[in-house]
Amino acid sequence: MAKKIKKDKEISNKDIPVVILCGGQGTRLREETEFKPKPLVEIGGRPVLWHIMKIYSHYGFRKFILCLGYKGEMIKDYFLNYRTMHNDFSIELKNNKIEMYDQDEIEDWKITMVDTGKTAETGTRVKRIENYVDCDMFLLTYGDGVANVDMAKLLKFHRSHGKLGTVTGALAPSRYGELMTEDNLVVKFSEKPQLISSDGTGFISGGYFVLNKKFFDYLRDEDNCNLEGEALRHLASDRELAIYRHDGFWQCMDTYRENLLLNRLWENGRPWAVWENE
Repeated sequence: MAKKIKKDKEISNKDIPVVILCGGQGTRLREETEFKPKPLVEIGGRPVLWHIMKIYSHYGFRKFILCLGYKGEMIKDYFLNYRTMHNDFSIELKNNKIEMYDQDEIEDWKITMVDTGKTAETGTRVKRIENYVDCDMFLLTYGDGVANVDMAKLLKFHRSHGKLGTVTGALAPSRYGELMTEDNLVVKFSEKPQLISSDGTGFISGGYFVLNKKFFDYLRDEDNCNLEGEALRHLASDRELAIYRHDGFWQCMDTYRENLLLNRLWENGRPWAVWENE
């Protein structure tokens, strides 16, 4: 019997699944990812994955699908032991009875964890969770970037244009300073210039997507299906990918330097902590 797919008009934010890519090896963050998957690398004592989920849950999203791969069992263990990891407790070993003390408020999240392969590409991982998406749209992001994107406005924008997909365009600094020269002399130095897209808008992909379920037709269940280089490229060429422009905070965590930056920001301002700042 075919699974009933909830139509857009029938669903609220709490019913729309948020798919998070959690399977990559994070080779540029080897200082941390040699021992743990990148989504578990901590910012302010909590995994970056937790921060991402908190952003979504602030806007009413509570269903999450995690695409696991490299060291995915550690992510399973983190959530299986979530209550005991974040609270004081006593345990009676004989009967495994646990008494919790001063419990933090536990998030109202339903988390589906799916092993999508150790070496699969990003598009393959998304394809392999298709059967867990039970409505005609879903949200998608990576497990290594935080932003103060207004998810309610993003979703409203997606519903307004009728295309299969929406990508959040973010303003992000380049990794290197820019030198402007004349006659072999530096006339202007820009420490962190904006990356400029081909149309001059300055936006890059911020990795926060809203996608119609028909997007799965652009994906292949083969290990080498790349989300960015194949599926999204084809979606764009079909003129089915709209951009939601976000000019607020956005920061990925590809390197150890960026991890240190995000930890400093957590101590000084927490610009992506919408669950605190609003």
